[in-house]
Amino acid sequence: MATTTSPDRVLDLIEAYRRSKTMFTAVELGLFERQPQTDAEHRLADACVSLGLLKRDASGRYINSDDADKYLKRDSPDTMTGYIDYSNRVLYRLWGDLEGAVRENKNRWGTDGILFSNFYATDESMKTFLMGMHGFGRMSSEAVVSAFDLSRFQRLVDLGGGTGHLPMAAKQRYPQLSSAVFDLPRVIGFARTIASDIDFLEGDFFTDPLPQSDLYALGRILHDWSEDKIRALLAKIVAALPKGGGLLVAERLLDDDKGGPITAHMQSLSMLICTEGRERTVAEYESLLRDAGFSSVSAKRTGTPIDAILAVK
Repeated sequence: MATTTSPDRVLDLIEAYRRSKTMFTAVELGLFERQPQTDAEHRLADACVSLGLLKRDASGRYINSDDADKYLKRDSPDTMTGYIDYSNRVLYRLWGDLEGAVRENKNRWGTDGILFSNFYATDESMKTFLMGMHGFGRMSSEAVVSAFDLSRFQRLVDLGGGTGHLPMAAKQRYPQLSSAVFDLPRVIGFARTIASDIDFLEGDFFTDPLPQSDLYALGRILHDWSEDKIRALLAKIVAALPKGGGLLVAERLLDDDKGGPITAHMQSLSMLICTEGRERTVAEYESLLRDAGFSSVSAKRTGTPIDAILAVK
C-alpha cells in the first residue's frame, strides 16, 4: 500500500530559523515598545503580525499581542528579553556551526578557556546571560519548588543560583525556609540588584567549601558539565549534607526512550555547542545521584520547560 508523503515538515524546518530571527530582531530594535519608522521596520512589524506577536488597530497602528506585552517588553516583570538577547547575540552564532560541534564533539567557543569565562567575558555579556536565565527561570521555578514537599527542610542554598529566581520561588511557597544563593562574586554583585529577601553568598562550588544547609539546589547546572565534574560536585554535596538532607535538581528531562521531547533534544544540542554537558533521562540522573551516595531519588515532570528531581541522603 502506497504511503502519502508531504514536504510540509521539511519546509517548516527550513524556515523555522527565520521566524525566531524575526522575533529576535524585533526585540533588539525595540518594536514592542514603539511604532516602526521605516519601510524595512514596517515589513518587520508586518512579519510580527503574521507571527501573532503584533496586531494592527483600525488606524493602522501596531499594538502588542498579550504574549508580546508579557514576554517581549523589557519593562515587564515576566520579560523573556534577556533570554532572547542571549539567544540572538550568543547562541545564534554558535548554532551556526553545529556541524563542527558534532564532528569534533566540542563546543564552538573556539577557546580552551574555562567555560563560564566565555559567558562572563564582559559585564554586559554576564548580565545578558544572567537575565536570560532569570526570565527562563521565572517560568519554571515555582513549579520546580512545588514538585515535592520541601516543608521539612530548614535552609535552601542554590548553588550557582544566579539571580535567585529559584530561592525566591521557594521562599514564597515555604515562608519558613531560609534561602540563599551561592555563586561567583561578580554574579552576586549583579544578583543583589535583582533579588531581595534572600541571602547572597560568594564562592565557587567546585573549589570552595559549601555553605551549611540541609537542602541544596542545582538549577540547570549539571547539564553544563562533564560527567567527571558532575561526580566530583555531587560527592562534595553529599559530604556536606546531614543525613536526611536533600538536593533539588532542576533540569530538562529526556524521555526514558530518548524519543523526545523535542525541546530537550534541542537543549542537548545547545549544550553541545556551548558547554561540556548534555541533557539526560531520569535513569541517567538517578545513576549519577545514587553513585554519589543518595539513597532516594524521585523525579517529576512539571509541565514547564524545566523538570525536577529530589535526591535525599
